[in-house]
Amino acid sequence: MSSATSQAQARSDAPSKLQKISAASANKGMKRFLWSFWVLLGPGFLAALADNDAGGVISYTATGVQFGIGLFVPLVLCLSVLTFTVQEMSMRLSAVTQEGFSRLARRRYGRFWGLYHVTTLAFENLLTLMTEFIGMSAGLAMLGIPMWAADLLCLIFVISFVVFTGYYTKERIALVIGGLNIVFLVVAAMTHPSLAILGKAFATWNVPASLRGGVIWFVIATVGNAIAPWMIFFQGSGAIDKGVSAREIRLGRIDTAFGCLMQAVIAAAIIVCGASLYGHLHNVASLSPADIIGGLRQTVGRLGATLFGIGLFDAGFLAAITVSLSSSWSIAELFGWSNSLNDKVRQAPKFYAIYAGSLVMAAAAILIPHMPLNLISIVTQVIGGVLMTPLLIFLVVMTSDKELMGPYRTKWWGRIWGWAMVGLLIALTFATLLQTVLQA
Repeated sequence: MSSATSQAQARSDAPSKLQKISAASANKGMKRFLWSFWVLLGPGFLAALADNDAGGVISYTATGVQFGIGLFVPLVLCLSVLTFTVQEMSMRLSAVTQEGFSRLARRRYGRFWGLYHVTTLAFENLLTLMTEFIGMSAGLAMLGIPMWAADLLCLIFVISFVVFTGYYTKERIALVIGGLNIVFLVVAAMTHPSLAILGKAFATWNVPASLRGGVIWFVIATVGNAIAPWMIFFQGSGAIDKGVSAREIRLGRIDTAFGCLMQAVIAAAIIVCGASLYGHLHNVASLSPADIIGGLRQTVGRLGATLFGIGLFDAGFLAAITVSLSSSWSIAELFGWSNSLNDKVRQAPKFYAIYAGSLVMAAAAILIPHMPLNLISIVTQVIGGVLMTPLLIFLVVMTSDKELMGPYRTKWWGRIWGWAMVGLLIALTFATLLQTVLQA
């Protein structure tokens, strides 16, 4: 048996999804199905749903305000295929090798590439975490809490997540938090979107002629939000921590596919919420979350605006957890430190120090006076799209490696699709740089 094949059959000490589902076999009928589905959900669902983070919510809403439904509602639904492809490769790579992305990159391509990946990830994650605190603080500010106090409360809430014991408990809590994203569907319904306009959007993918000059910037921001760099590290390391091995790849794909579907539907709903303000708000780049919530109060009433604020807080809360964990996992894995959520703080002090430290820096940064908070939210998504290209190249190469993956390597058609995604991201990156130069 080859080393790759034997690695593929290896199992972690943590209980696997398959073992948990088998333990529920005493139940019958619908109860058994619901319990099995609940146990199945995990890293794939969380990584996908956390893509609709606070920065993403602000960016999607601003996109709806700027362009209406037009191009972007059908675009985010189509991007779910792109999101699934990237997350599936990350899950499969870690399930087979039982190693995180940064450690694999270092072992196979040298120390430089391992350090490059964690350094760029840490930079992107810090910007992303700033957008999470922007969103969470804006949500709490609706209750009349001062900005500094809301920021501090958000920091305490997210750091307190680590006090719970064991990966499974923490994962279930995160899933409940993620489930609250459903409020965006409620608010979208409250805007009473026209079915005729939605149908026309899918038929024409139209952007008003007067706005086409700036559309590329928003397209790459949308792509950057759909396939953010941190999700590769979170999904892979989360799968290992949960105990997913090569034998659970099919279950991991179901978990990932459901998450990607829900992420796309909720993202589309957020754009619909923003589209209700199309033509009512101007200077989109300078709009704050408070401006957006205030605008929604005029279109969907106080209840709808409050629900949107709750969703914004919830999106930031979930993403702050997952983004911080992606930094902790990747850095700790690279240097060989303890890095499991099954460990208590005293058992993995460096792992949890990275988690808390990144949160403290982001929470402090948003209190700097005159920070262009909404612009940071959009720019972060663009930077994510740019940084995603080298990560995706490594992901496609490693999952196509027969020596590393054995019988679980990507099939020929999957490799073609993977390289097509790389080409798309490179093209969008150059288009963004060109537009930036022309507008300078």
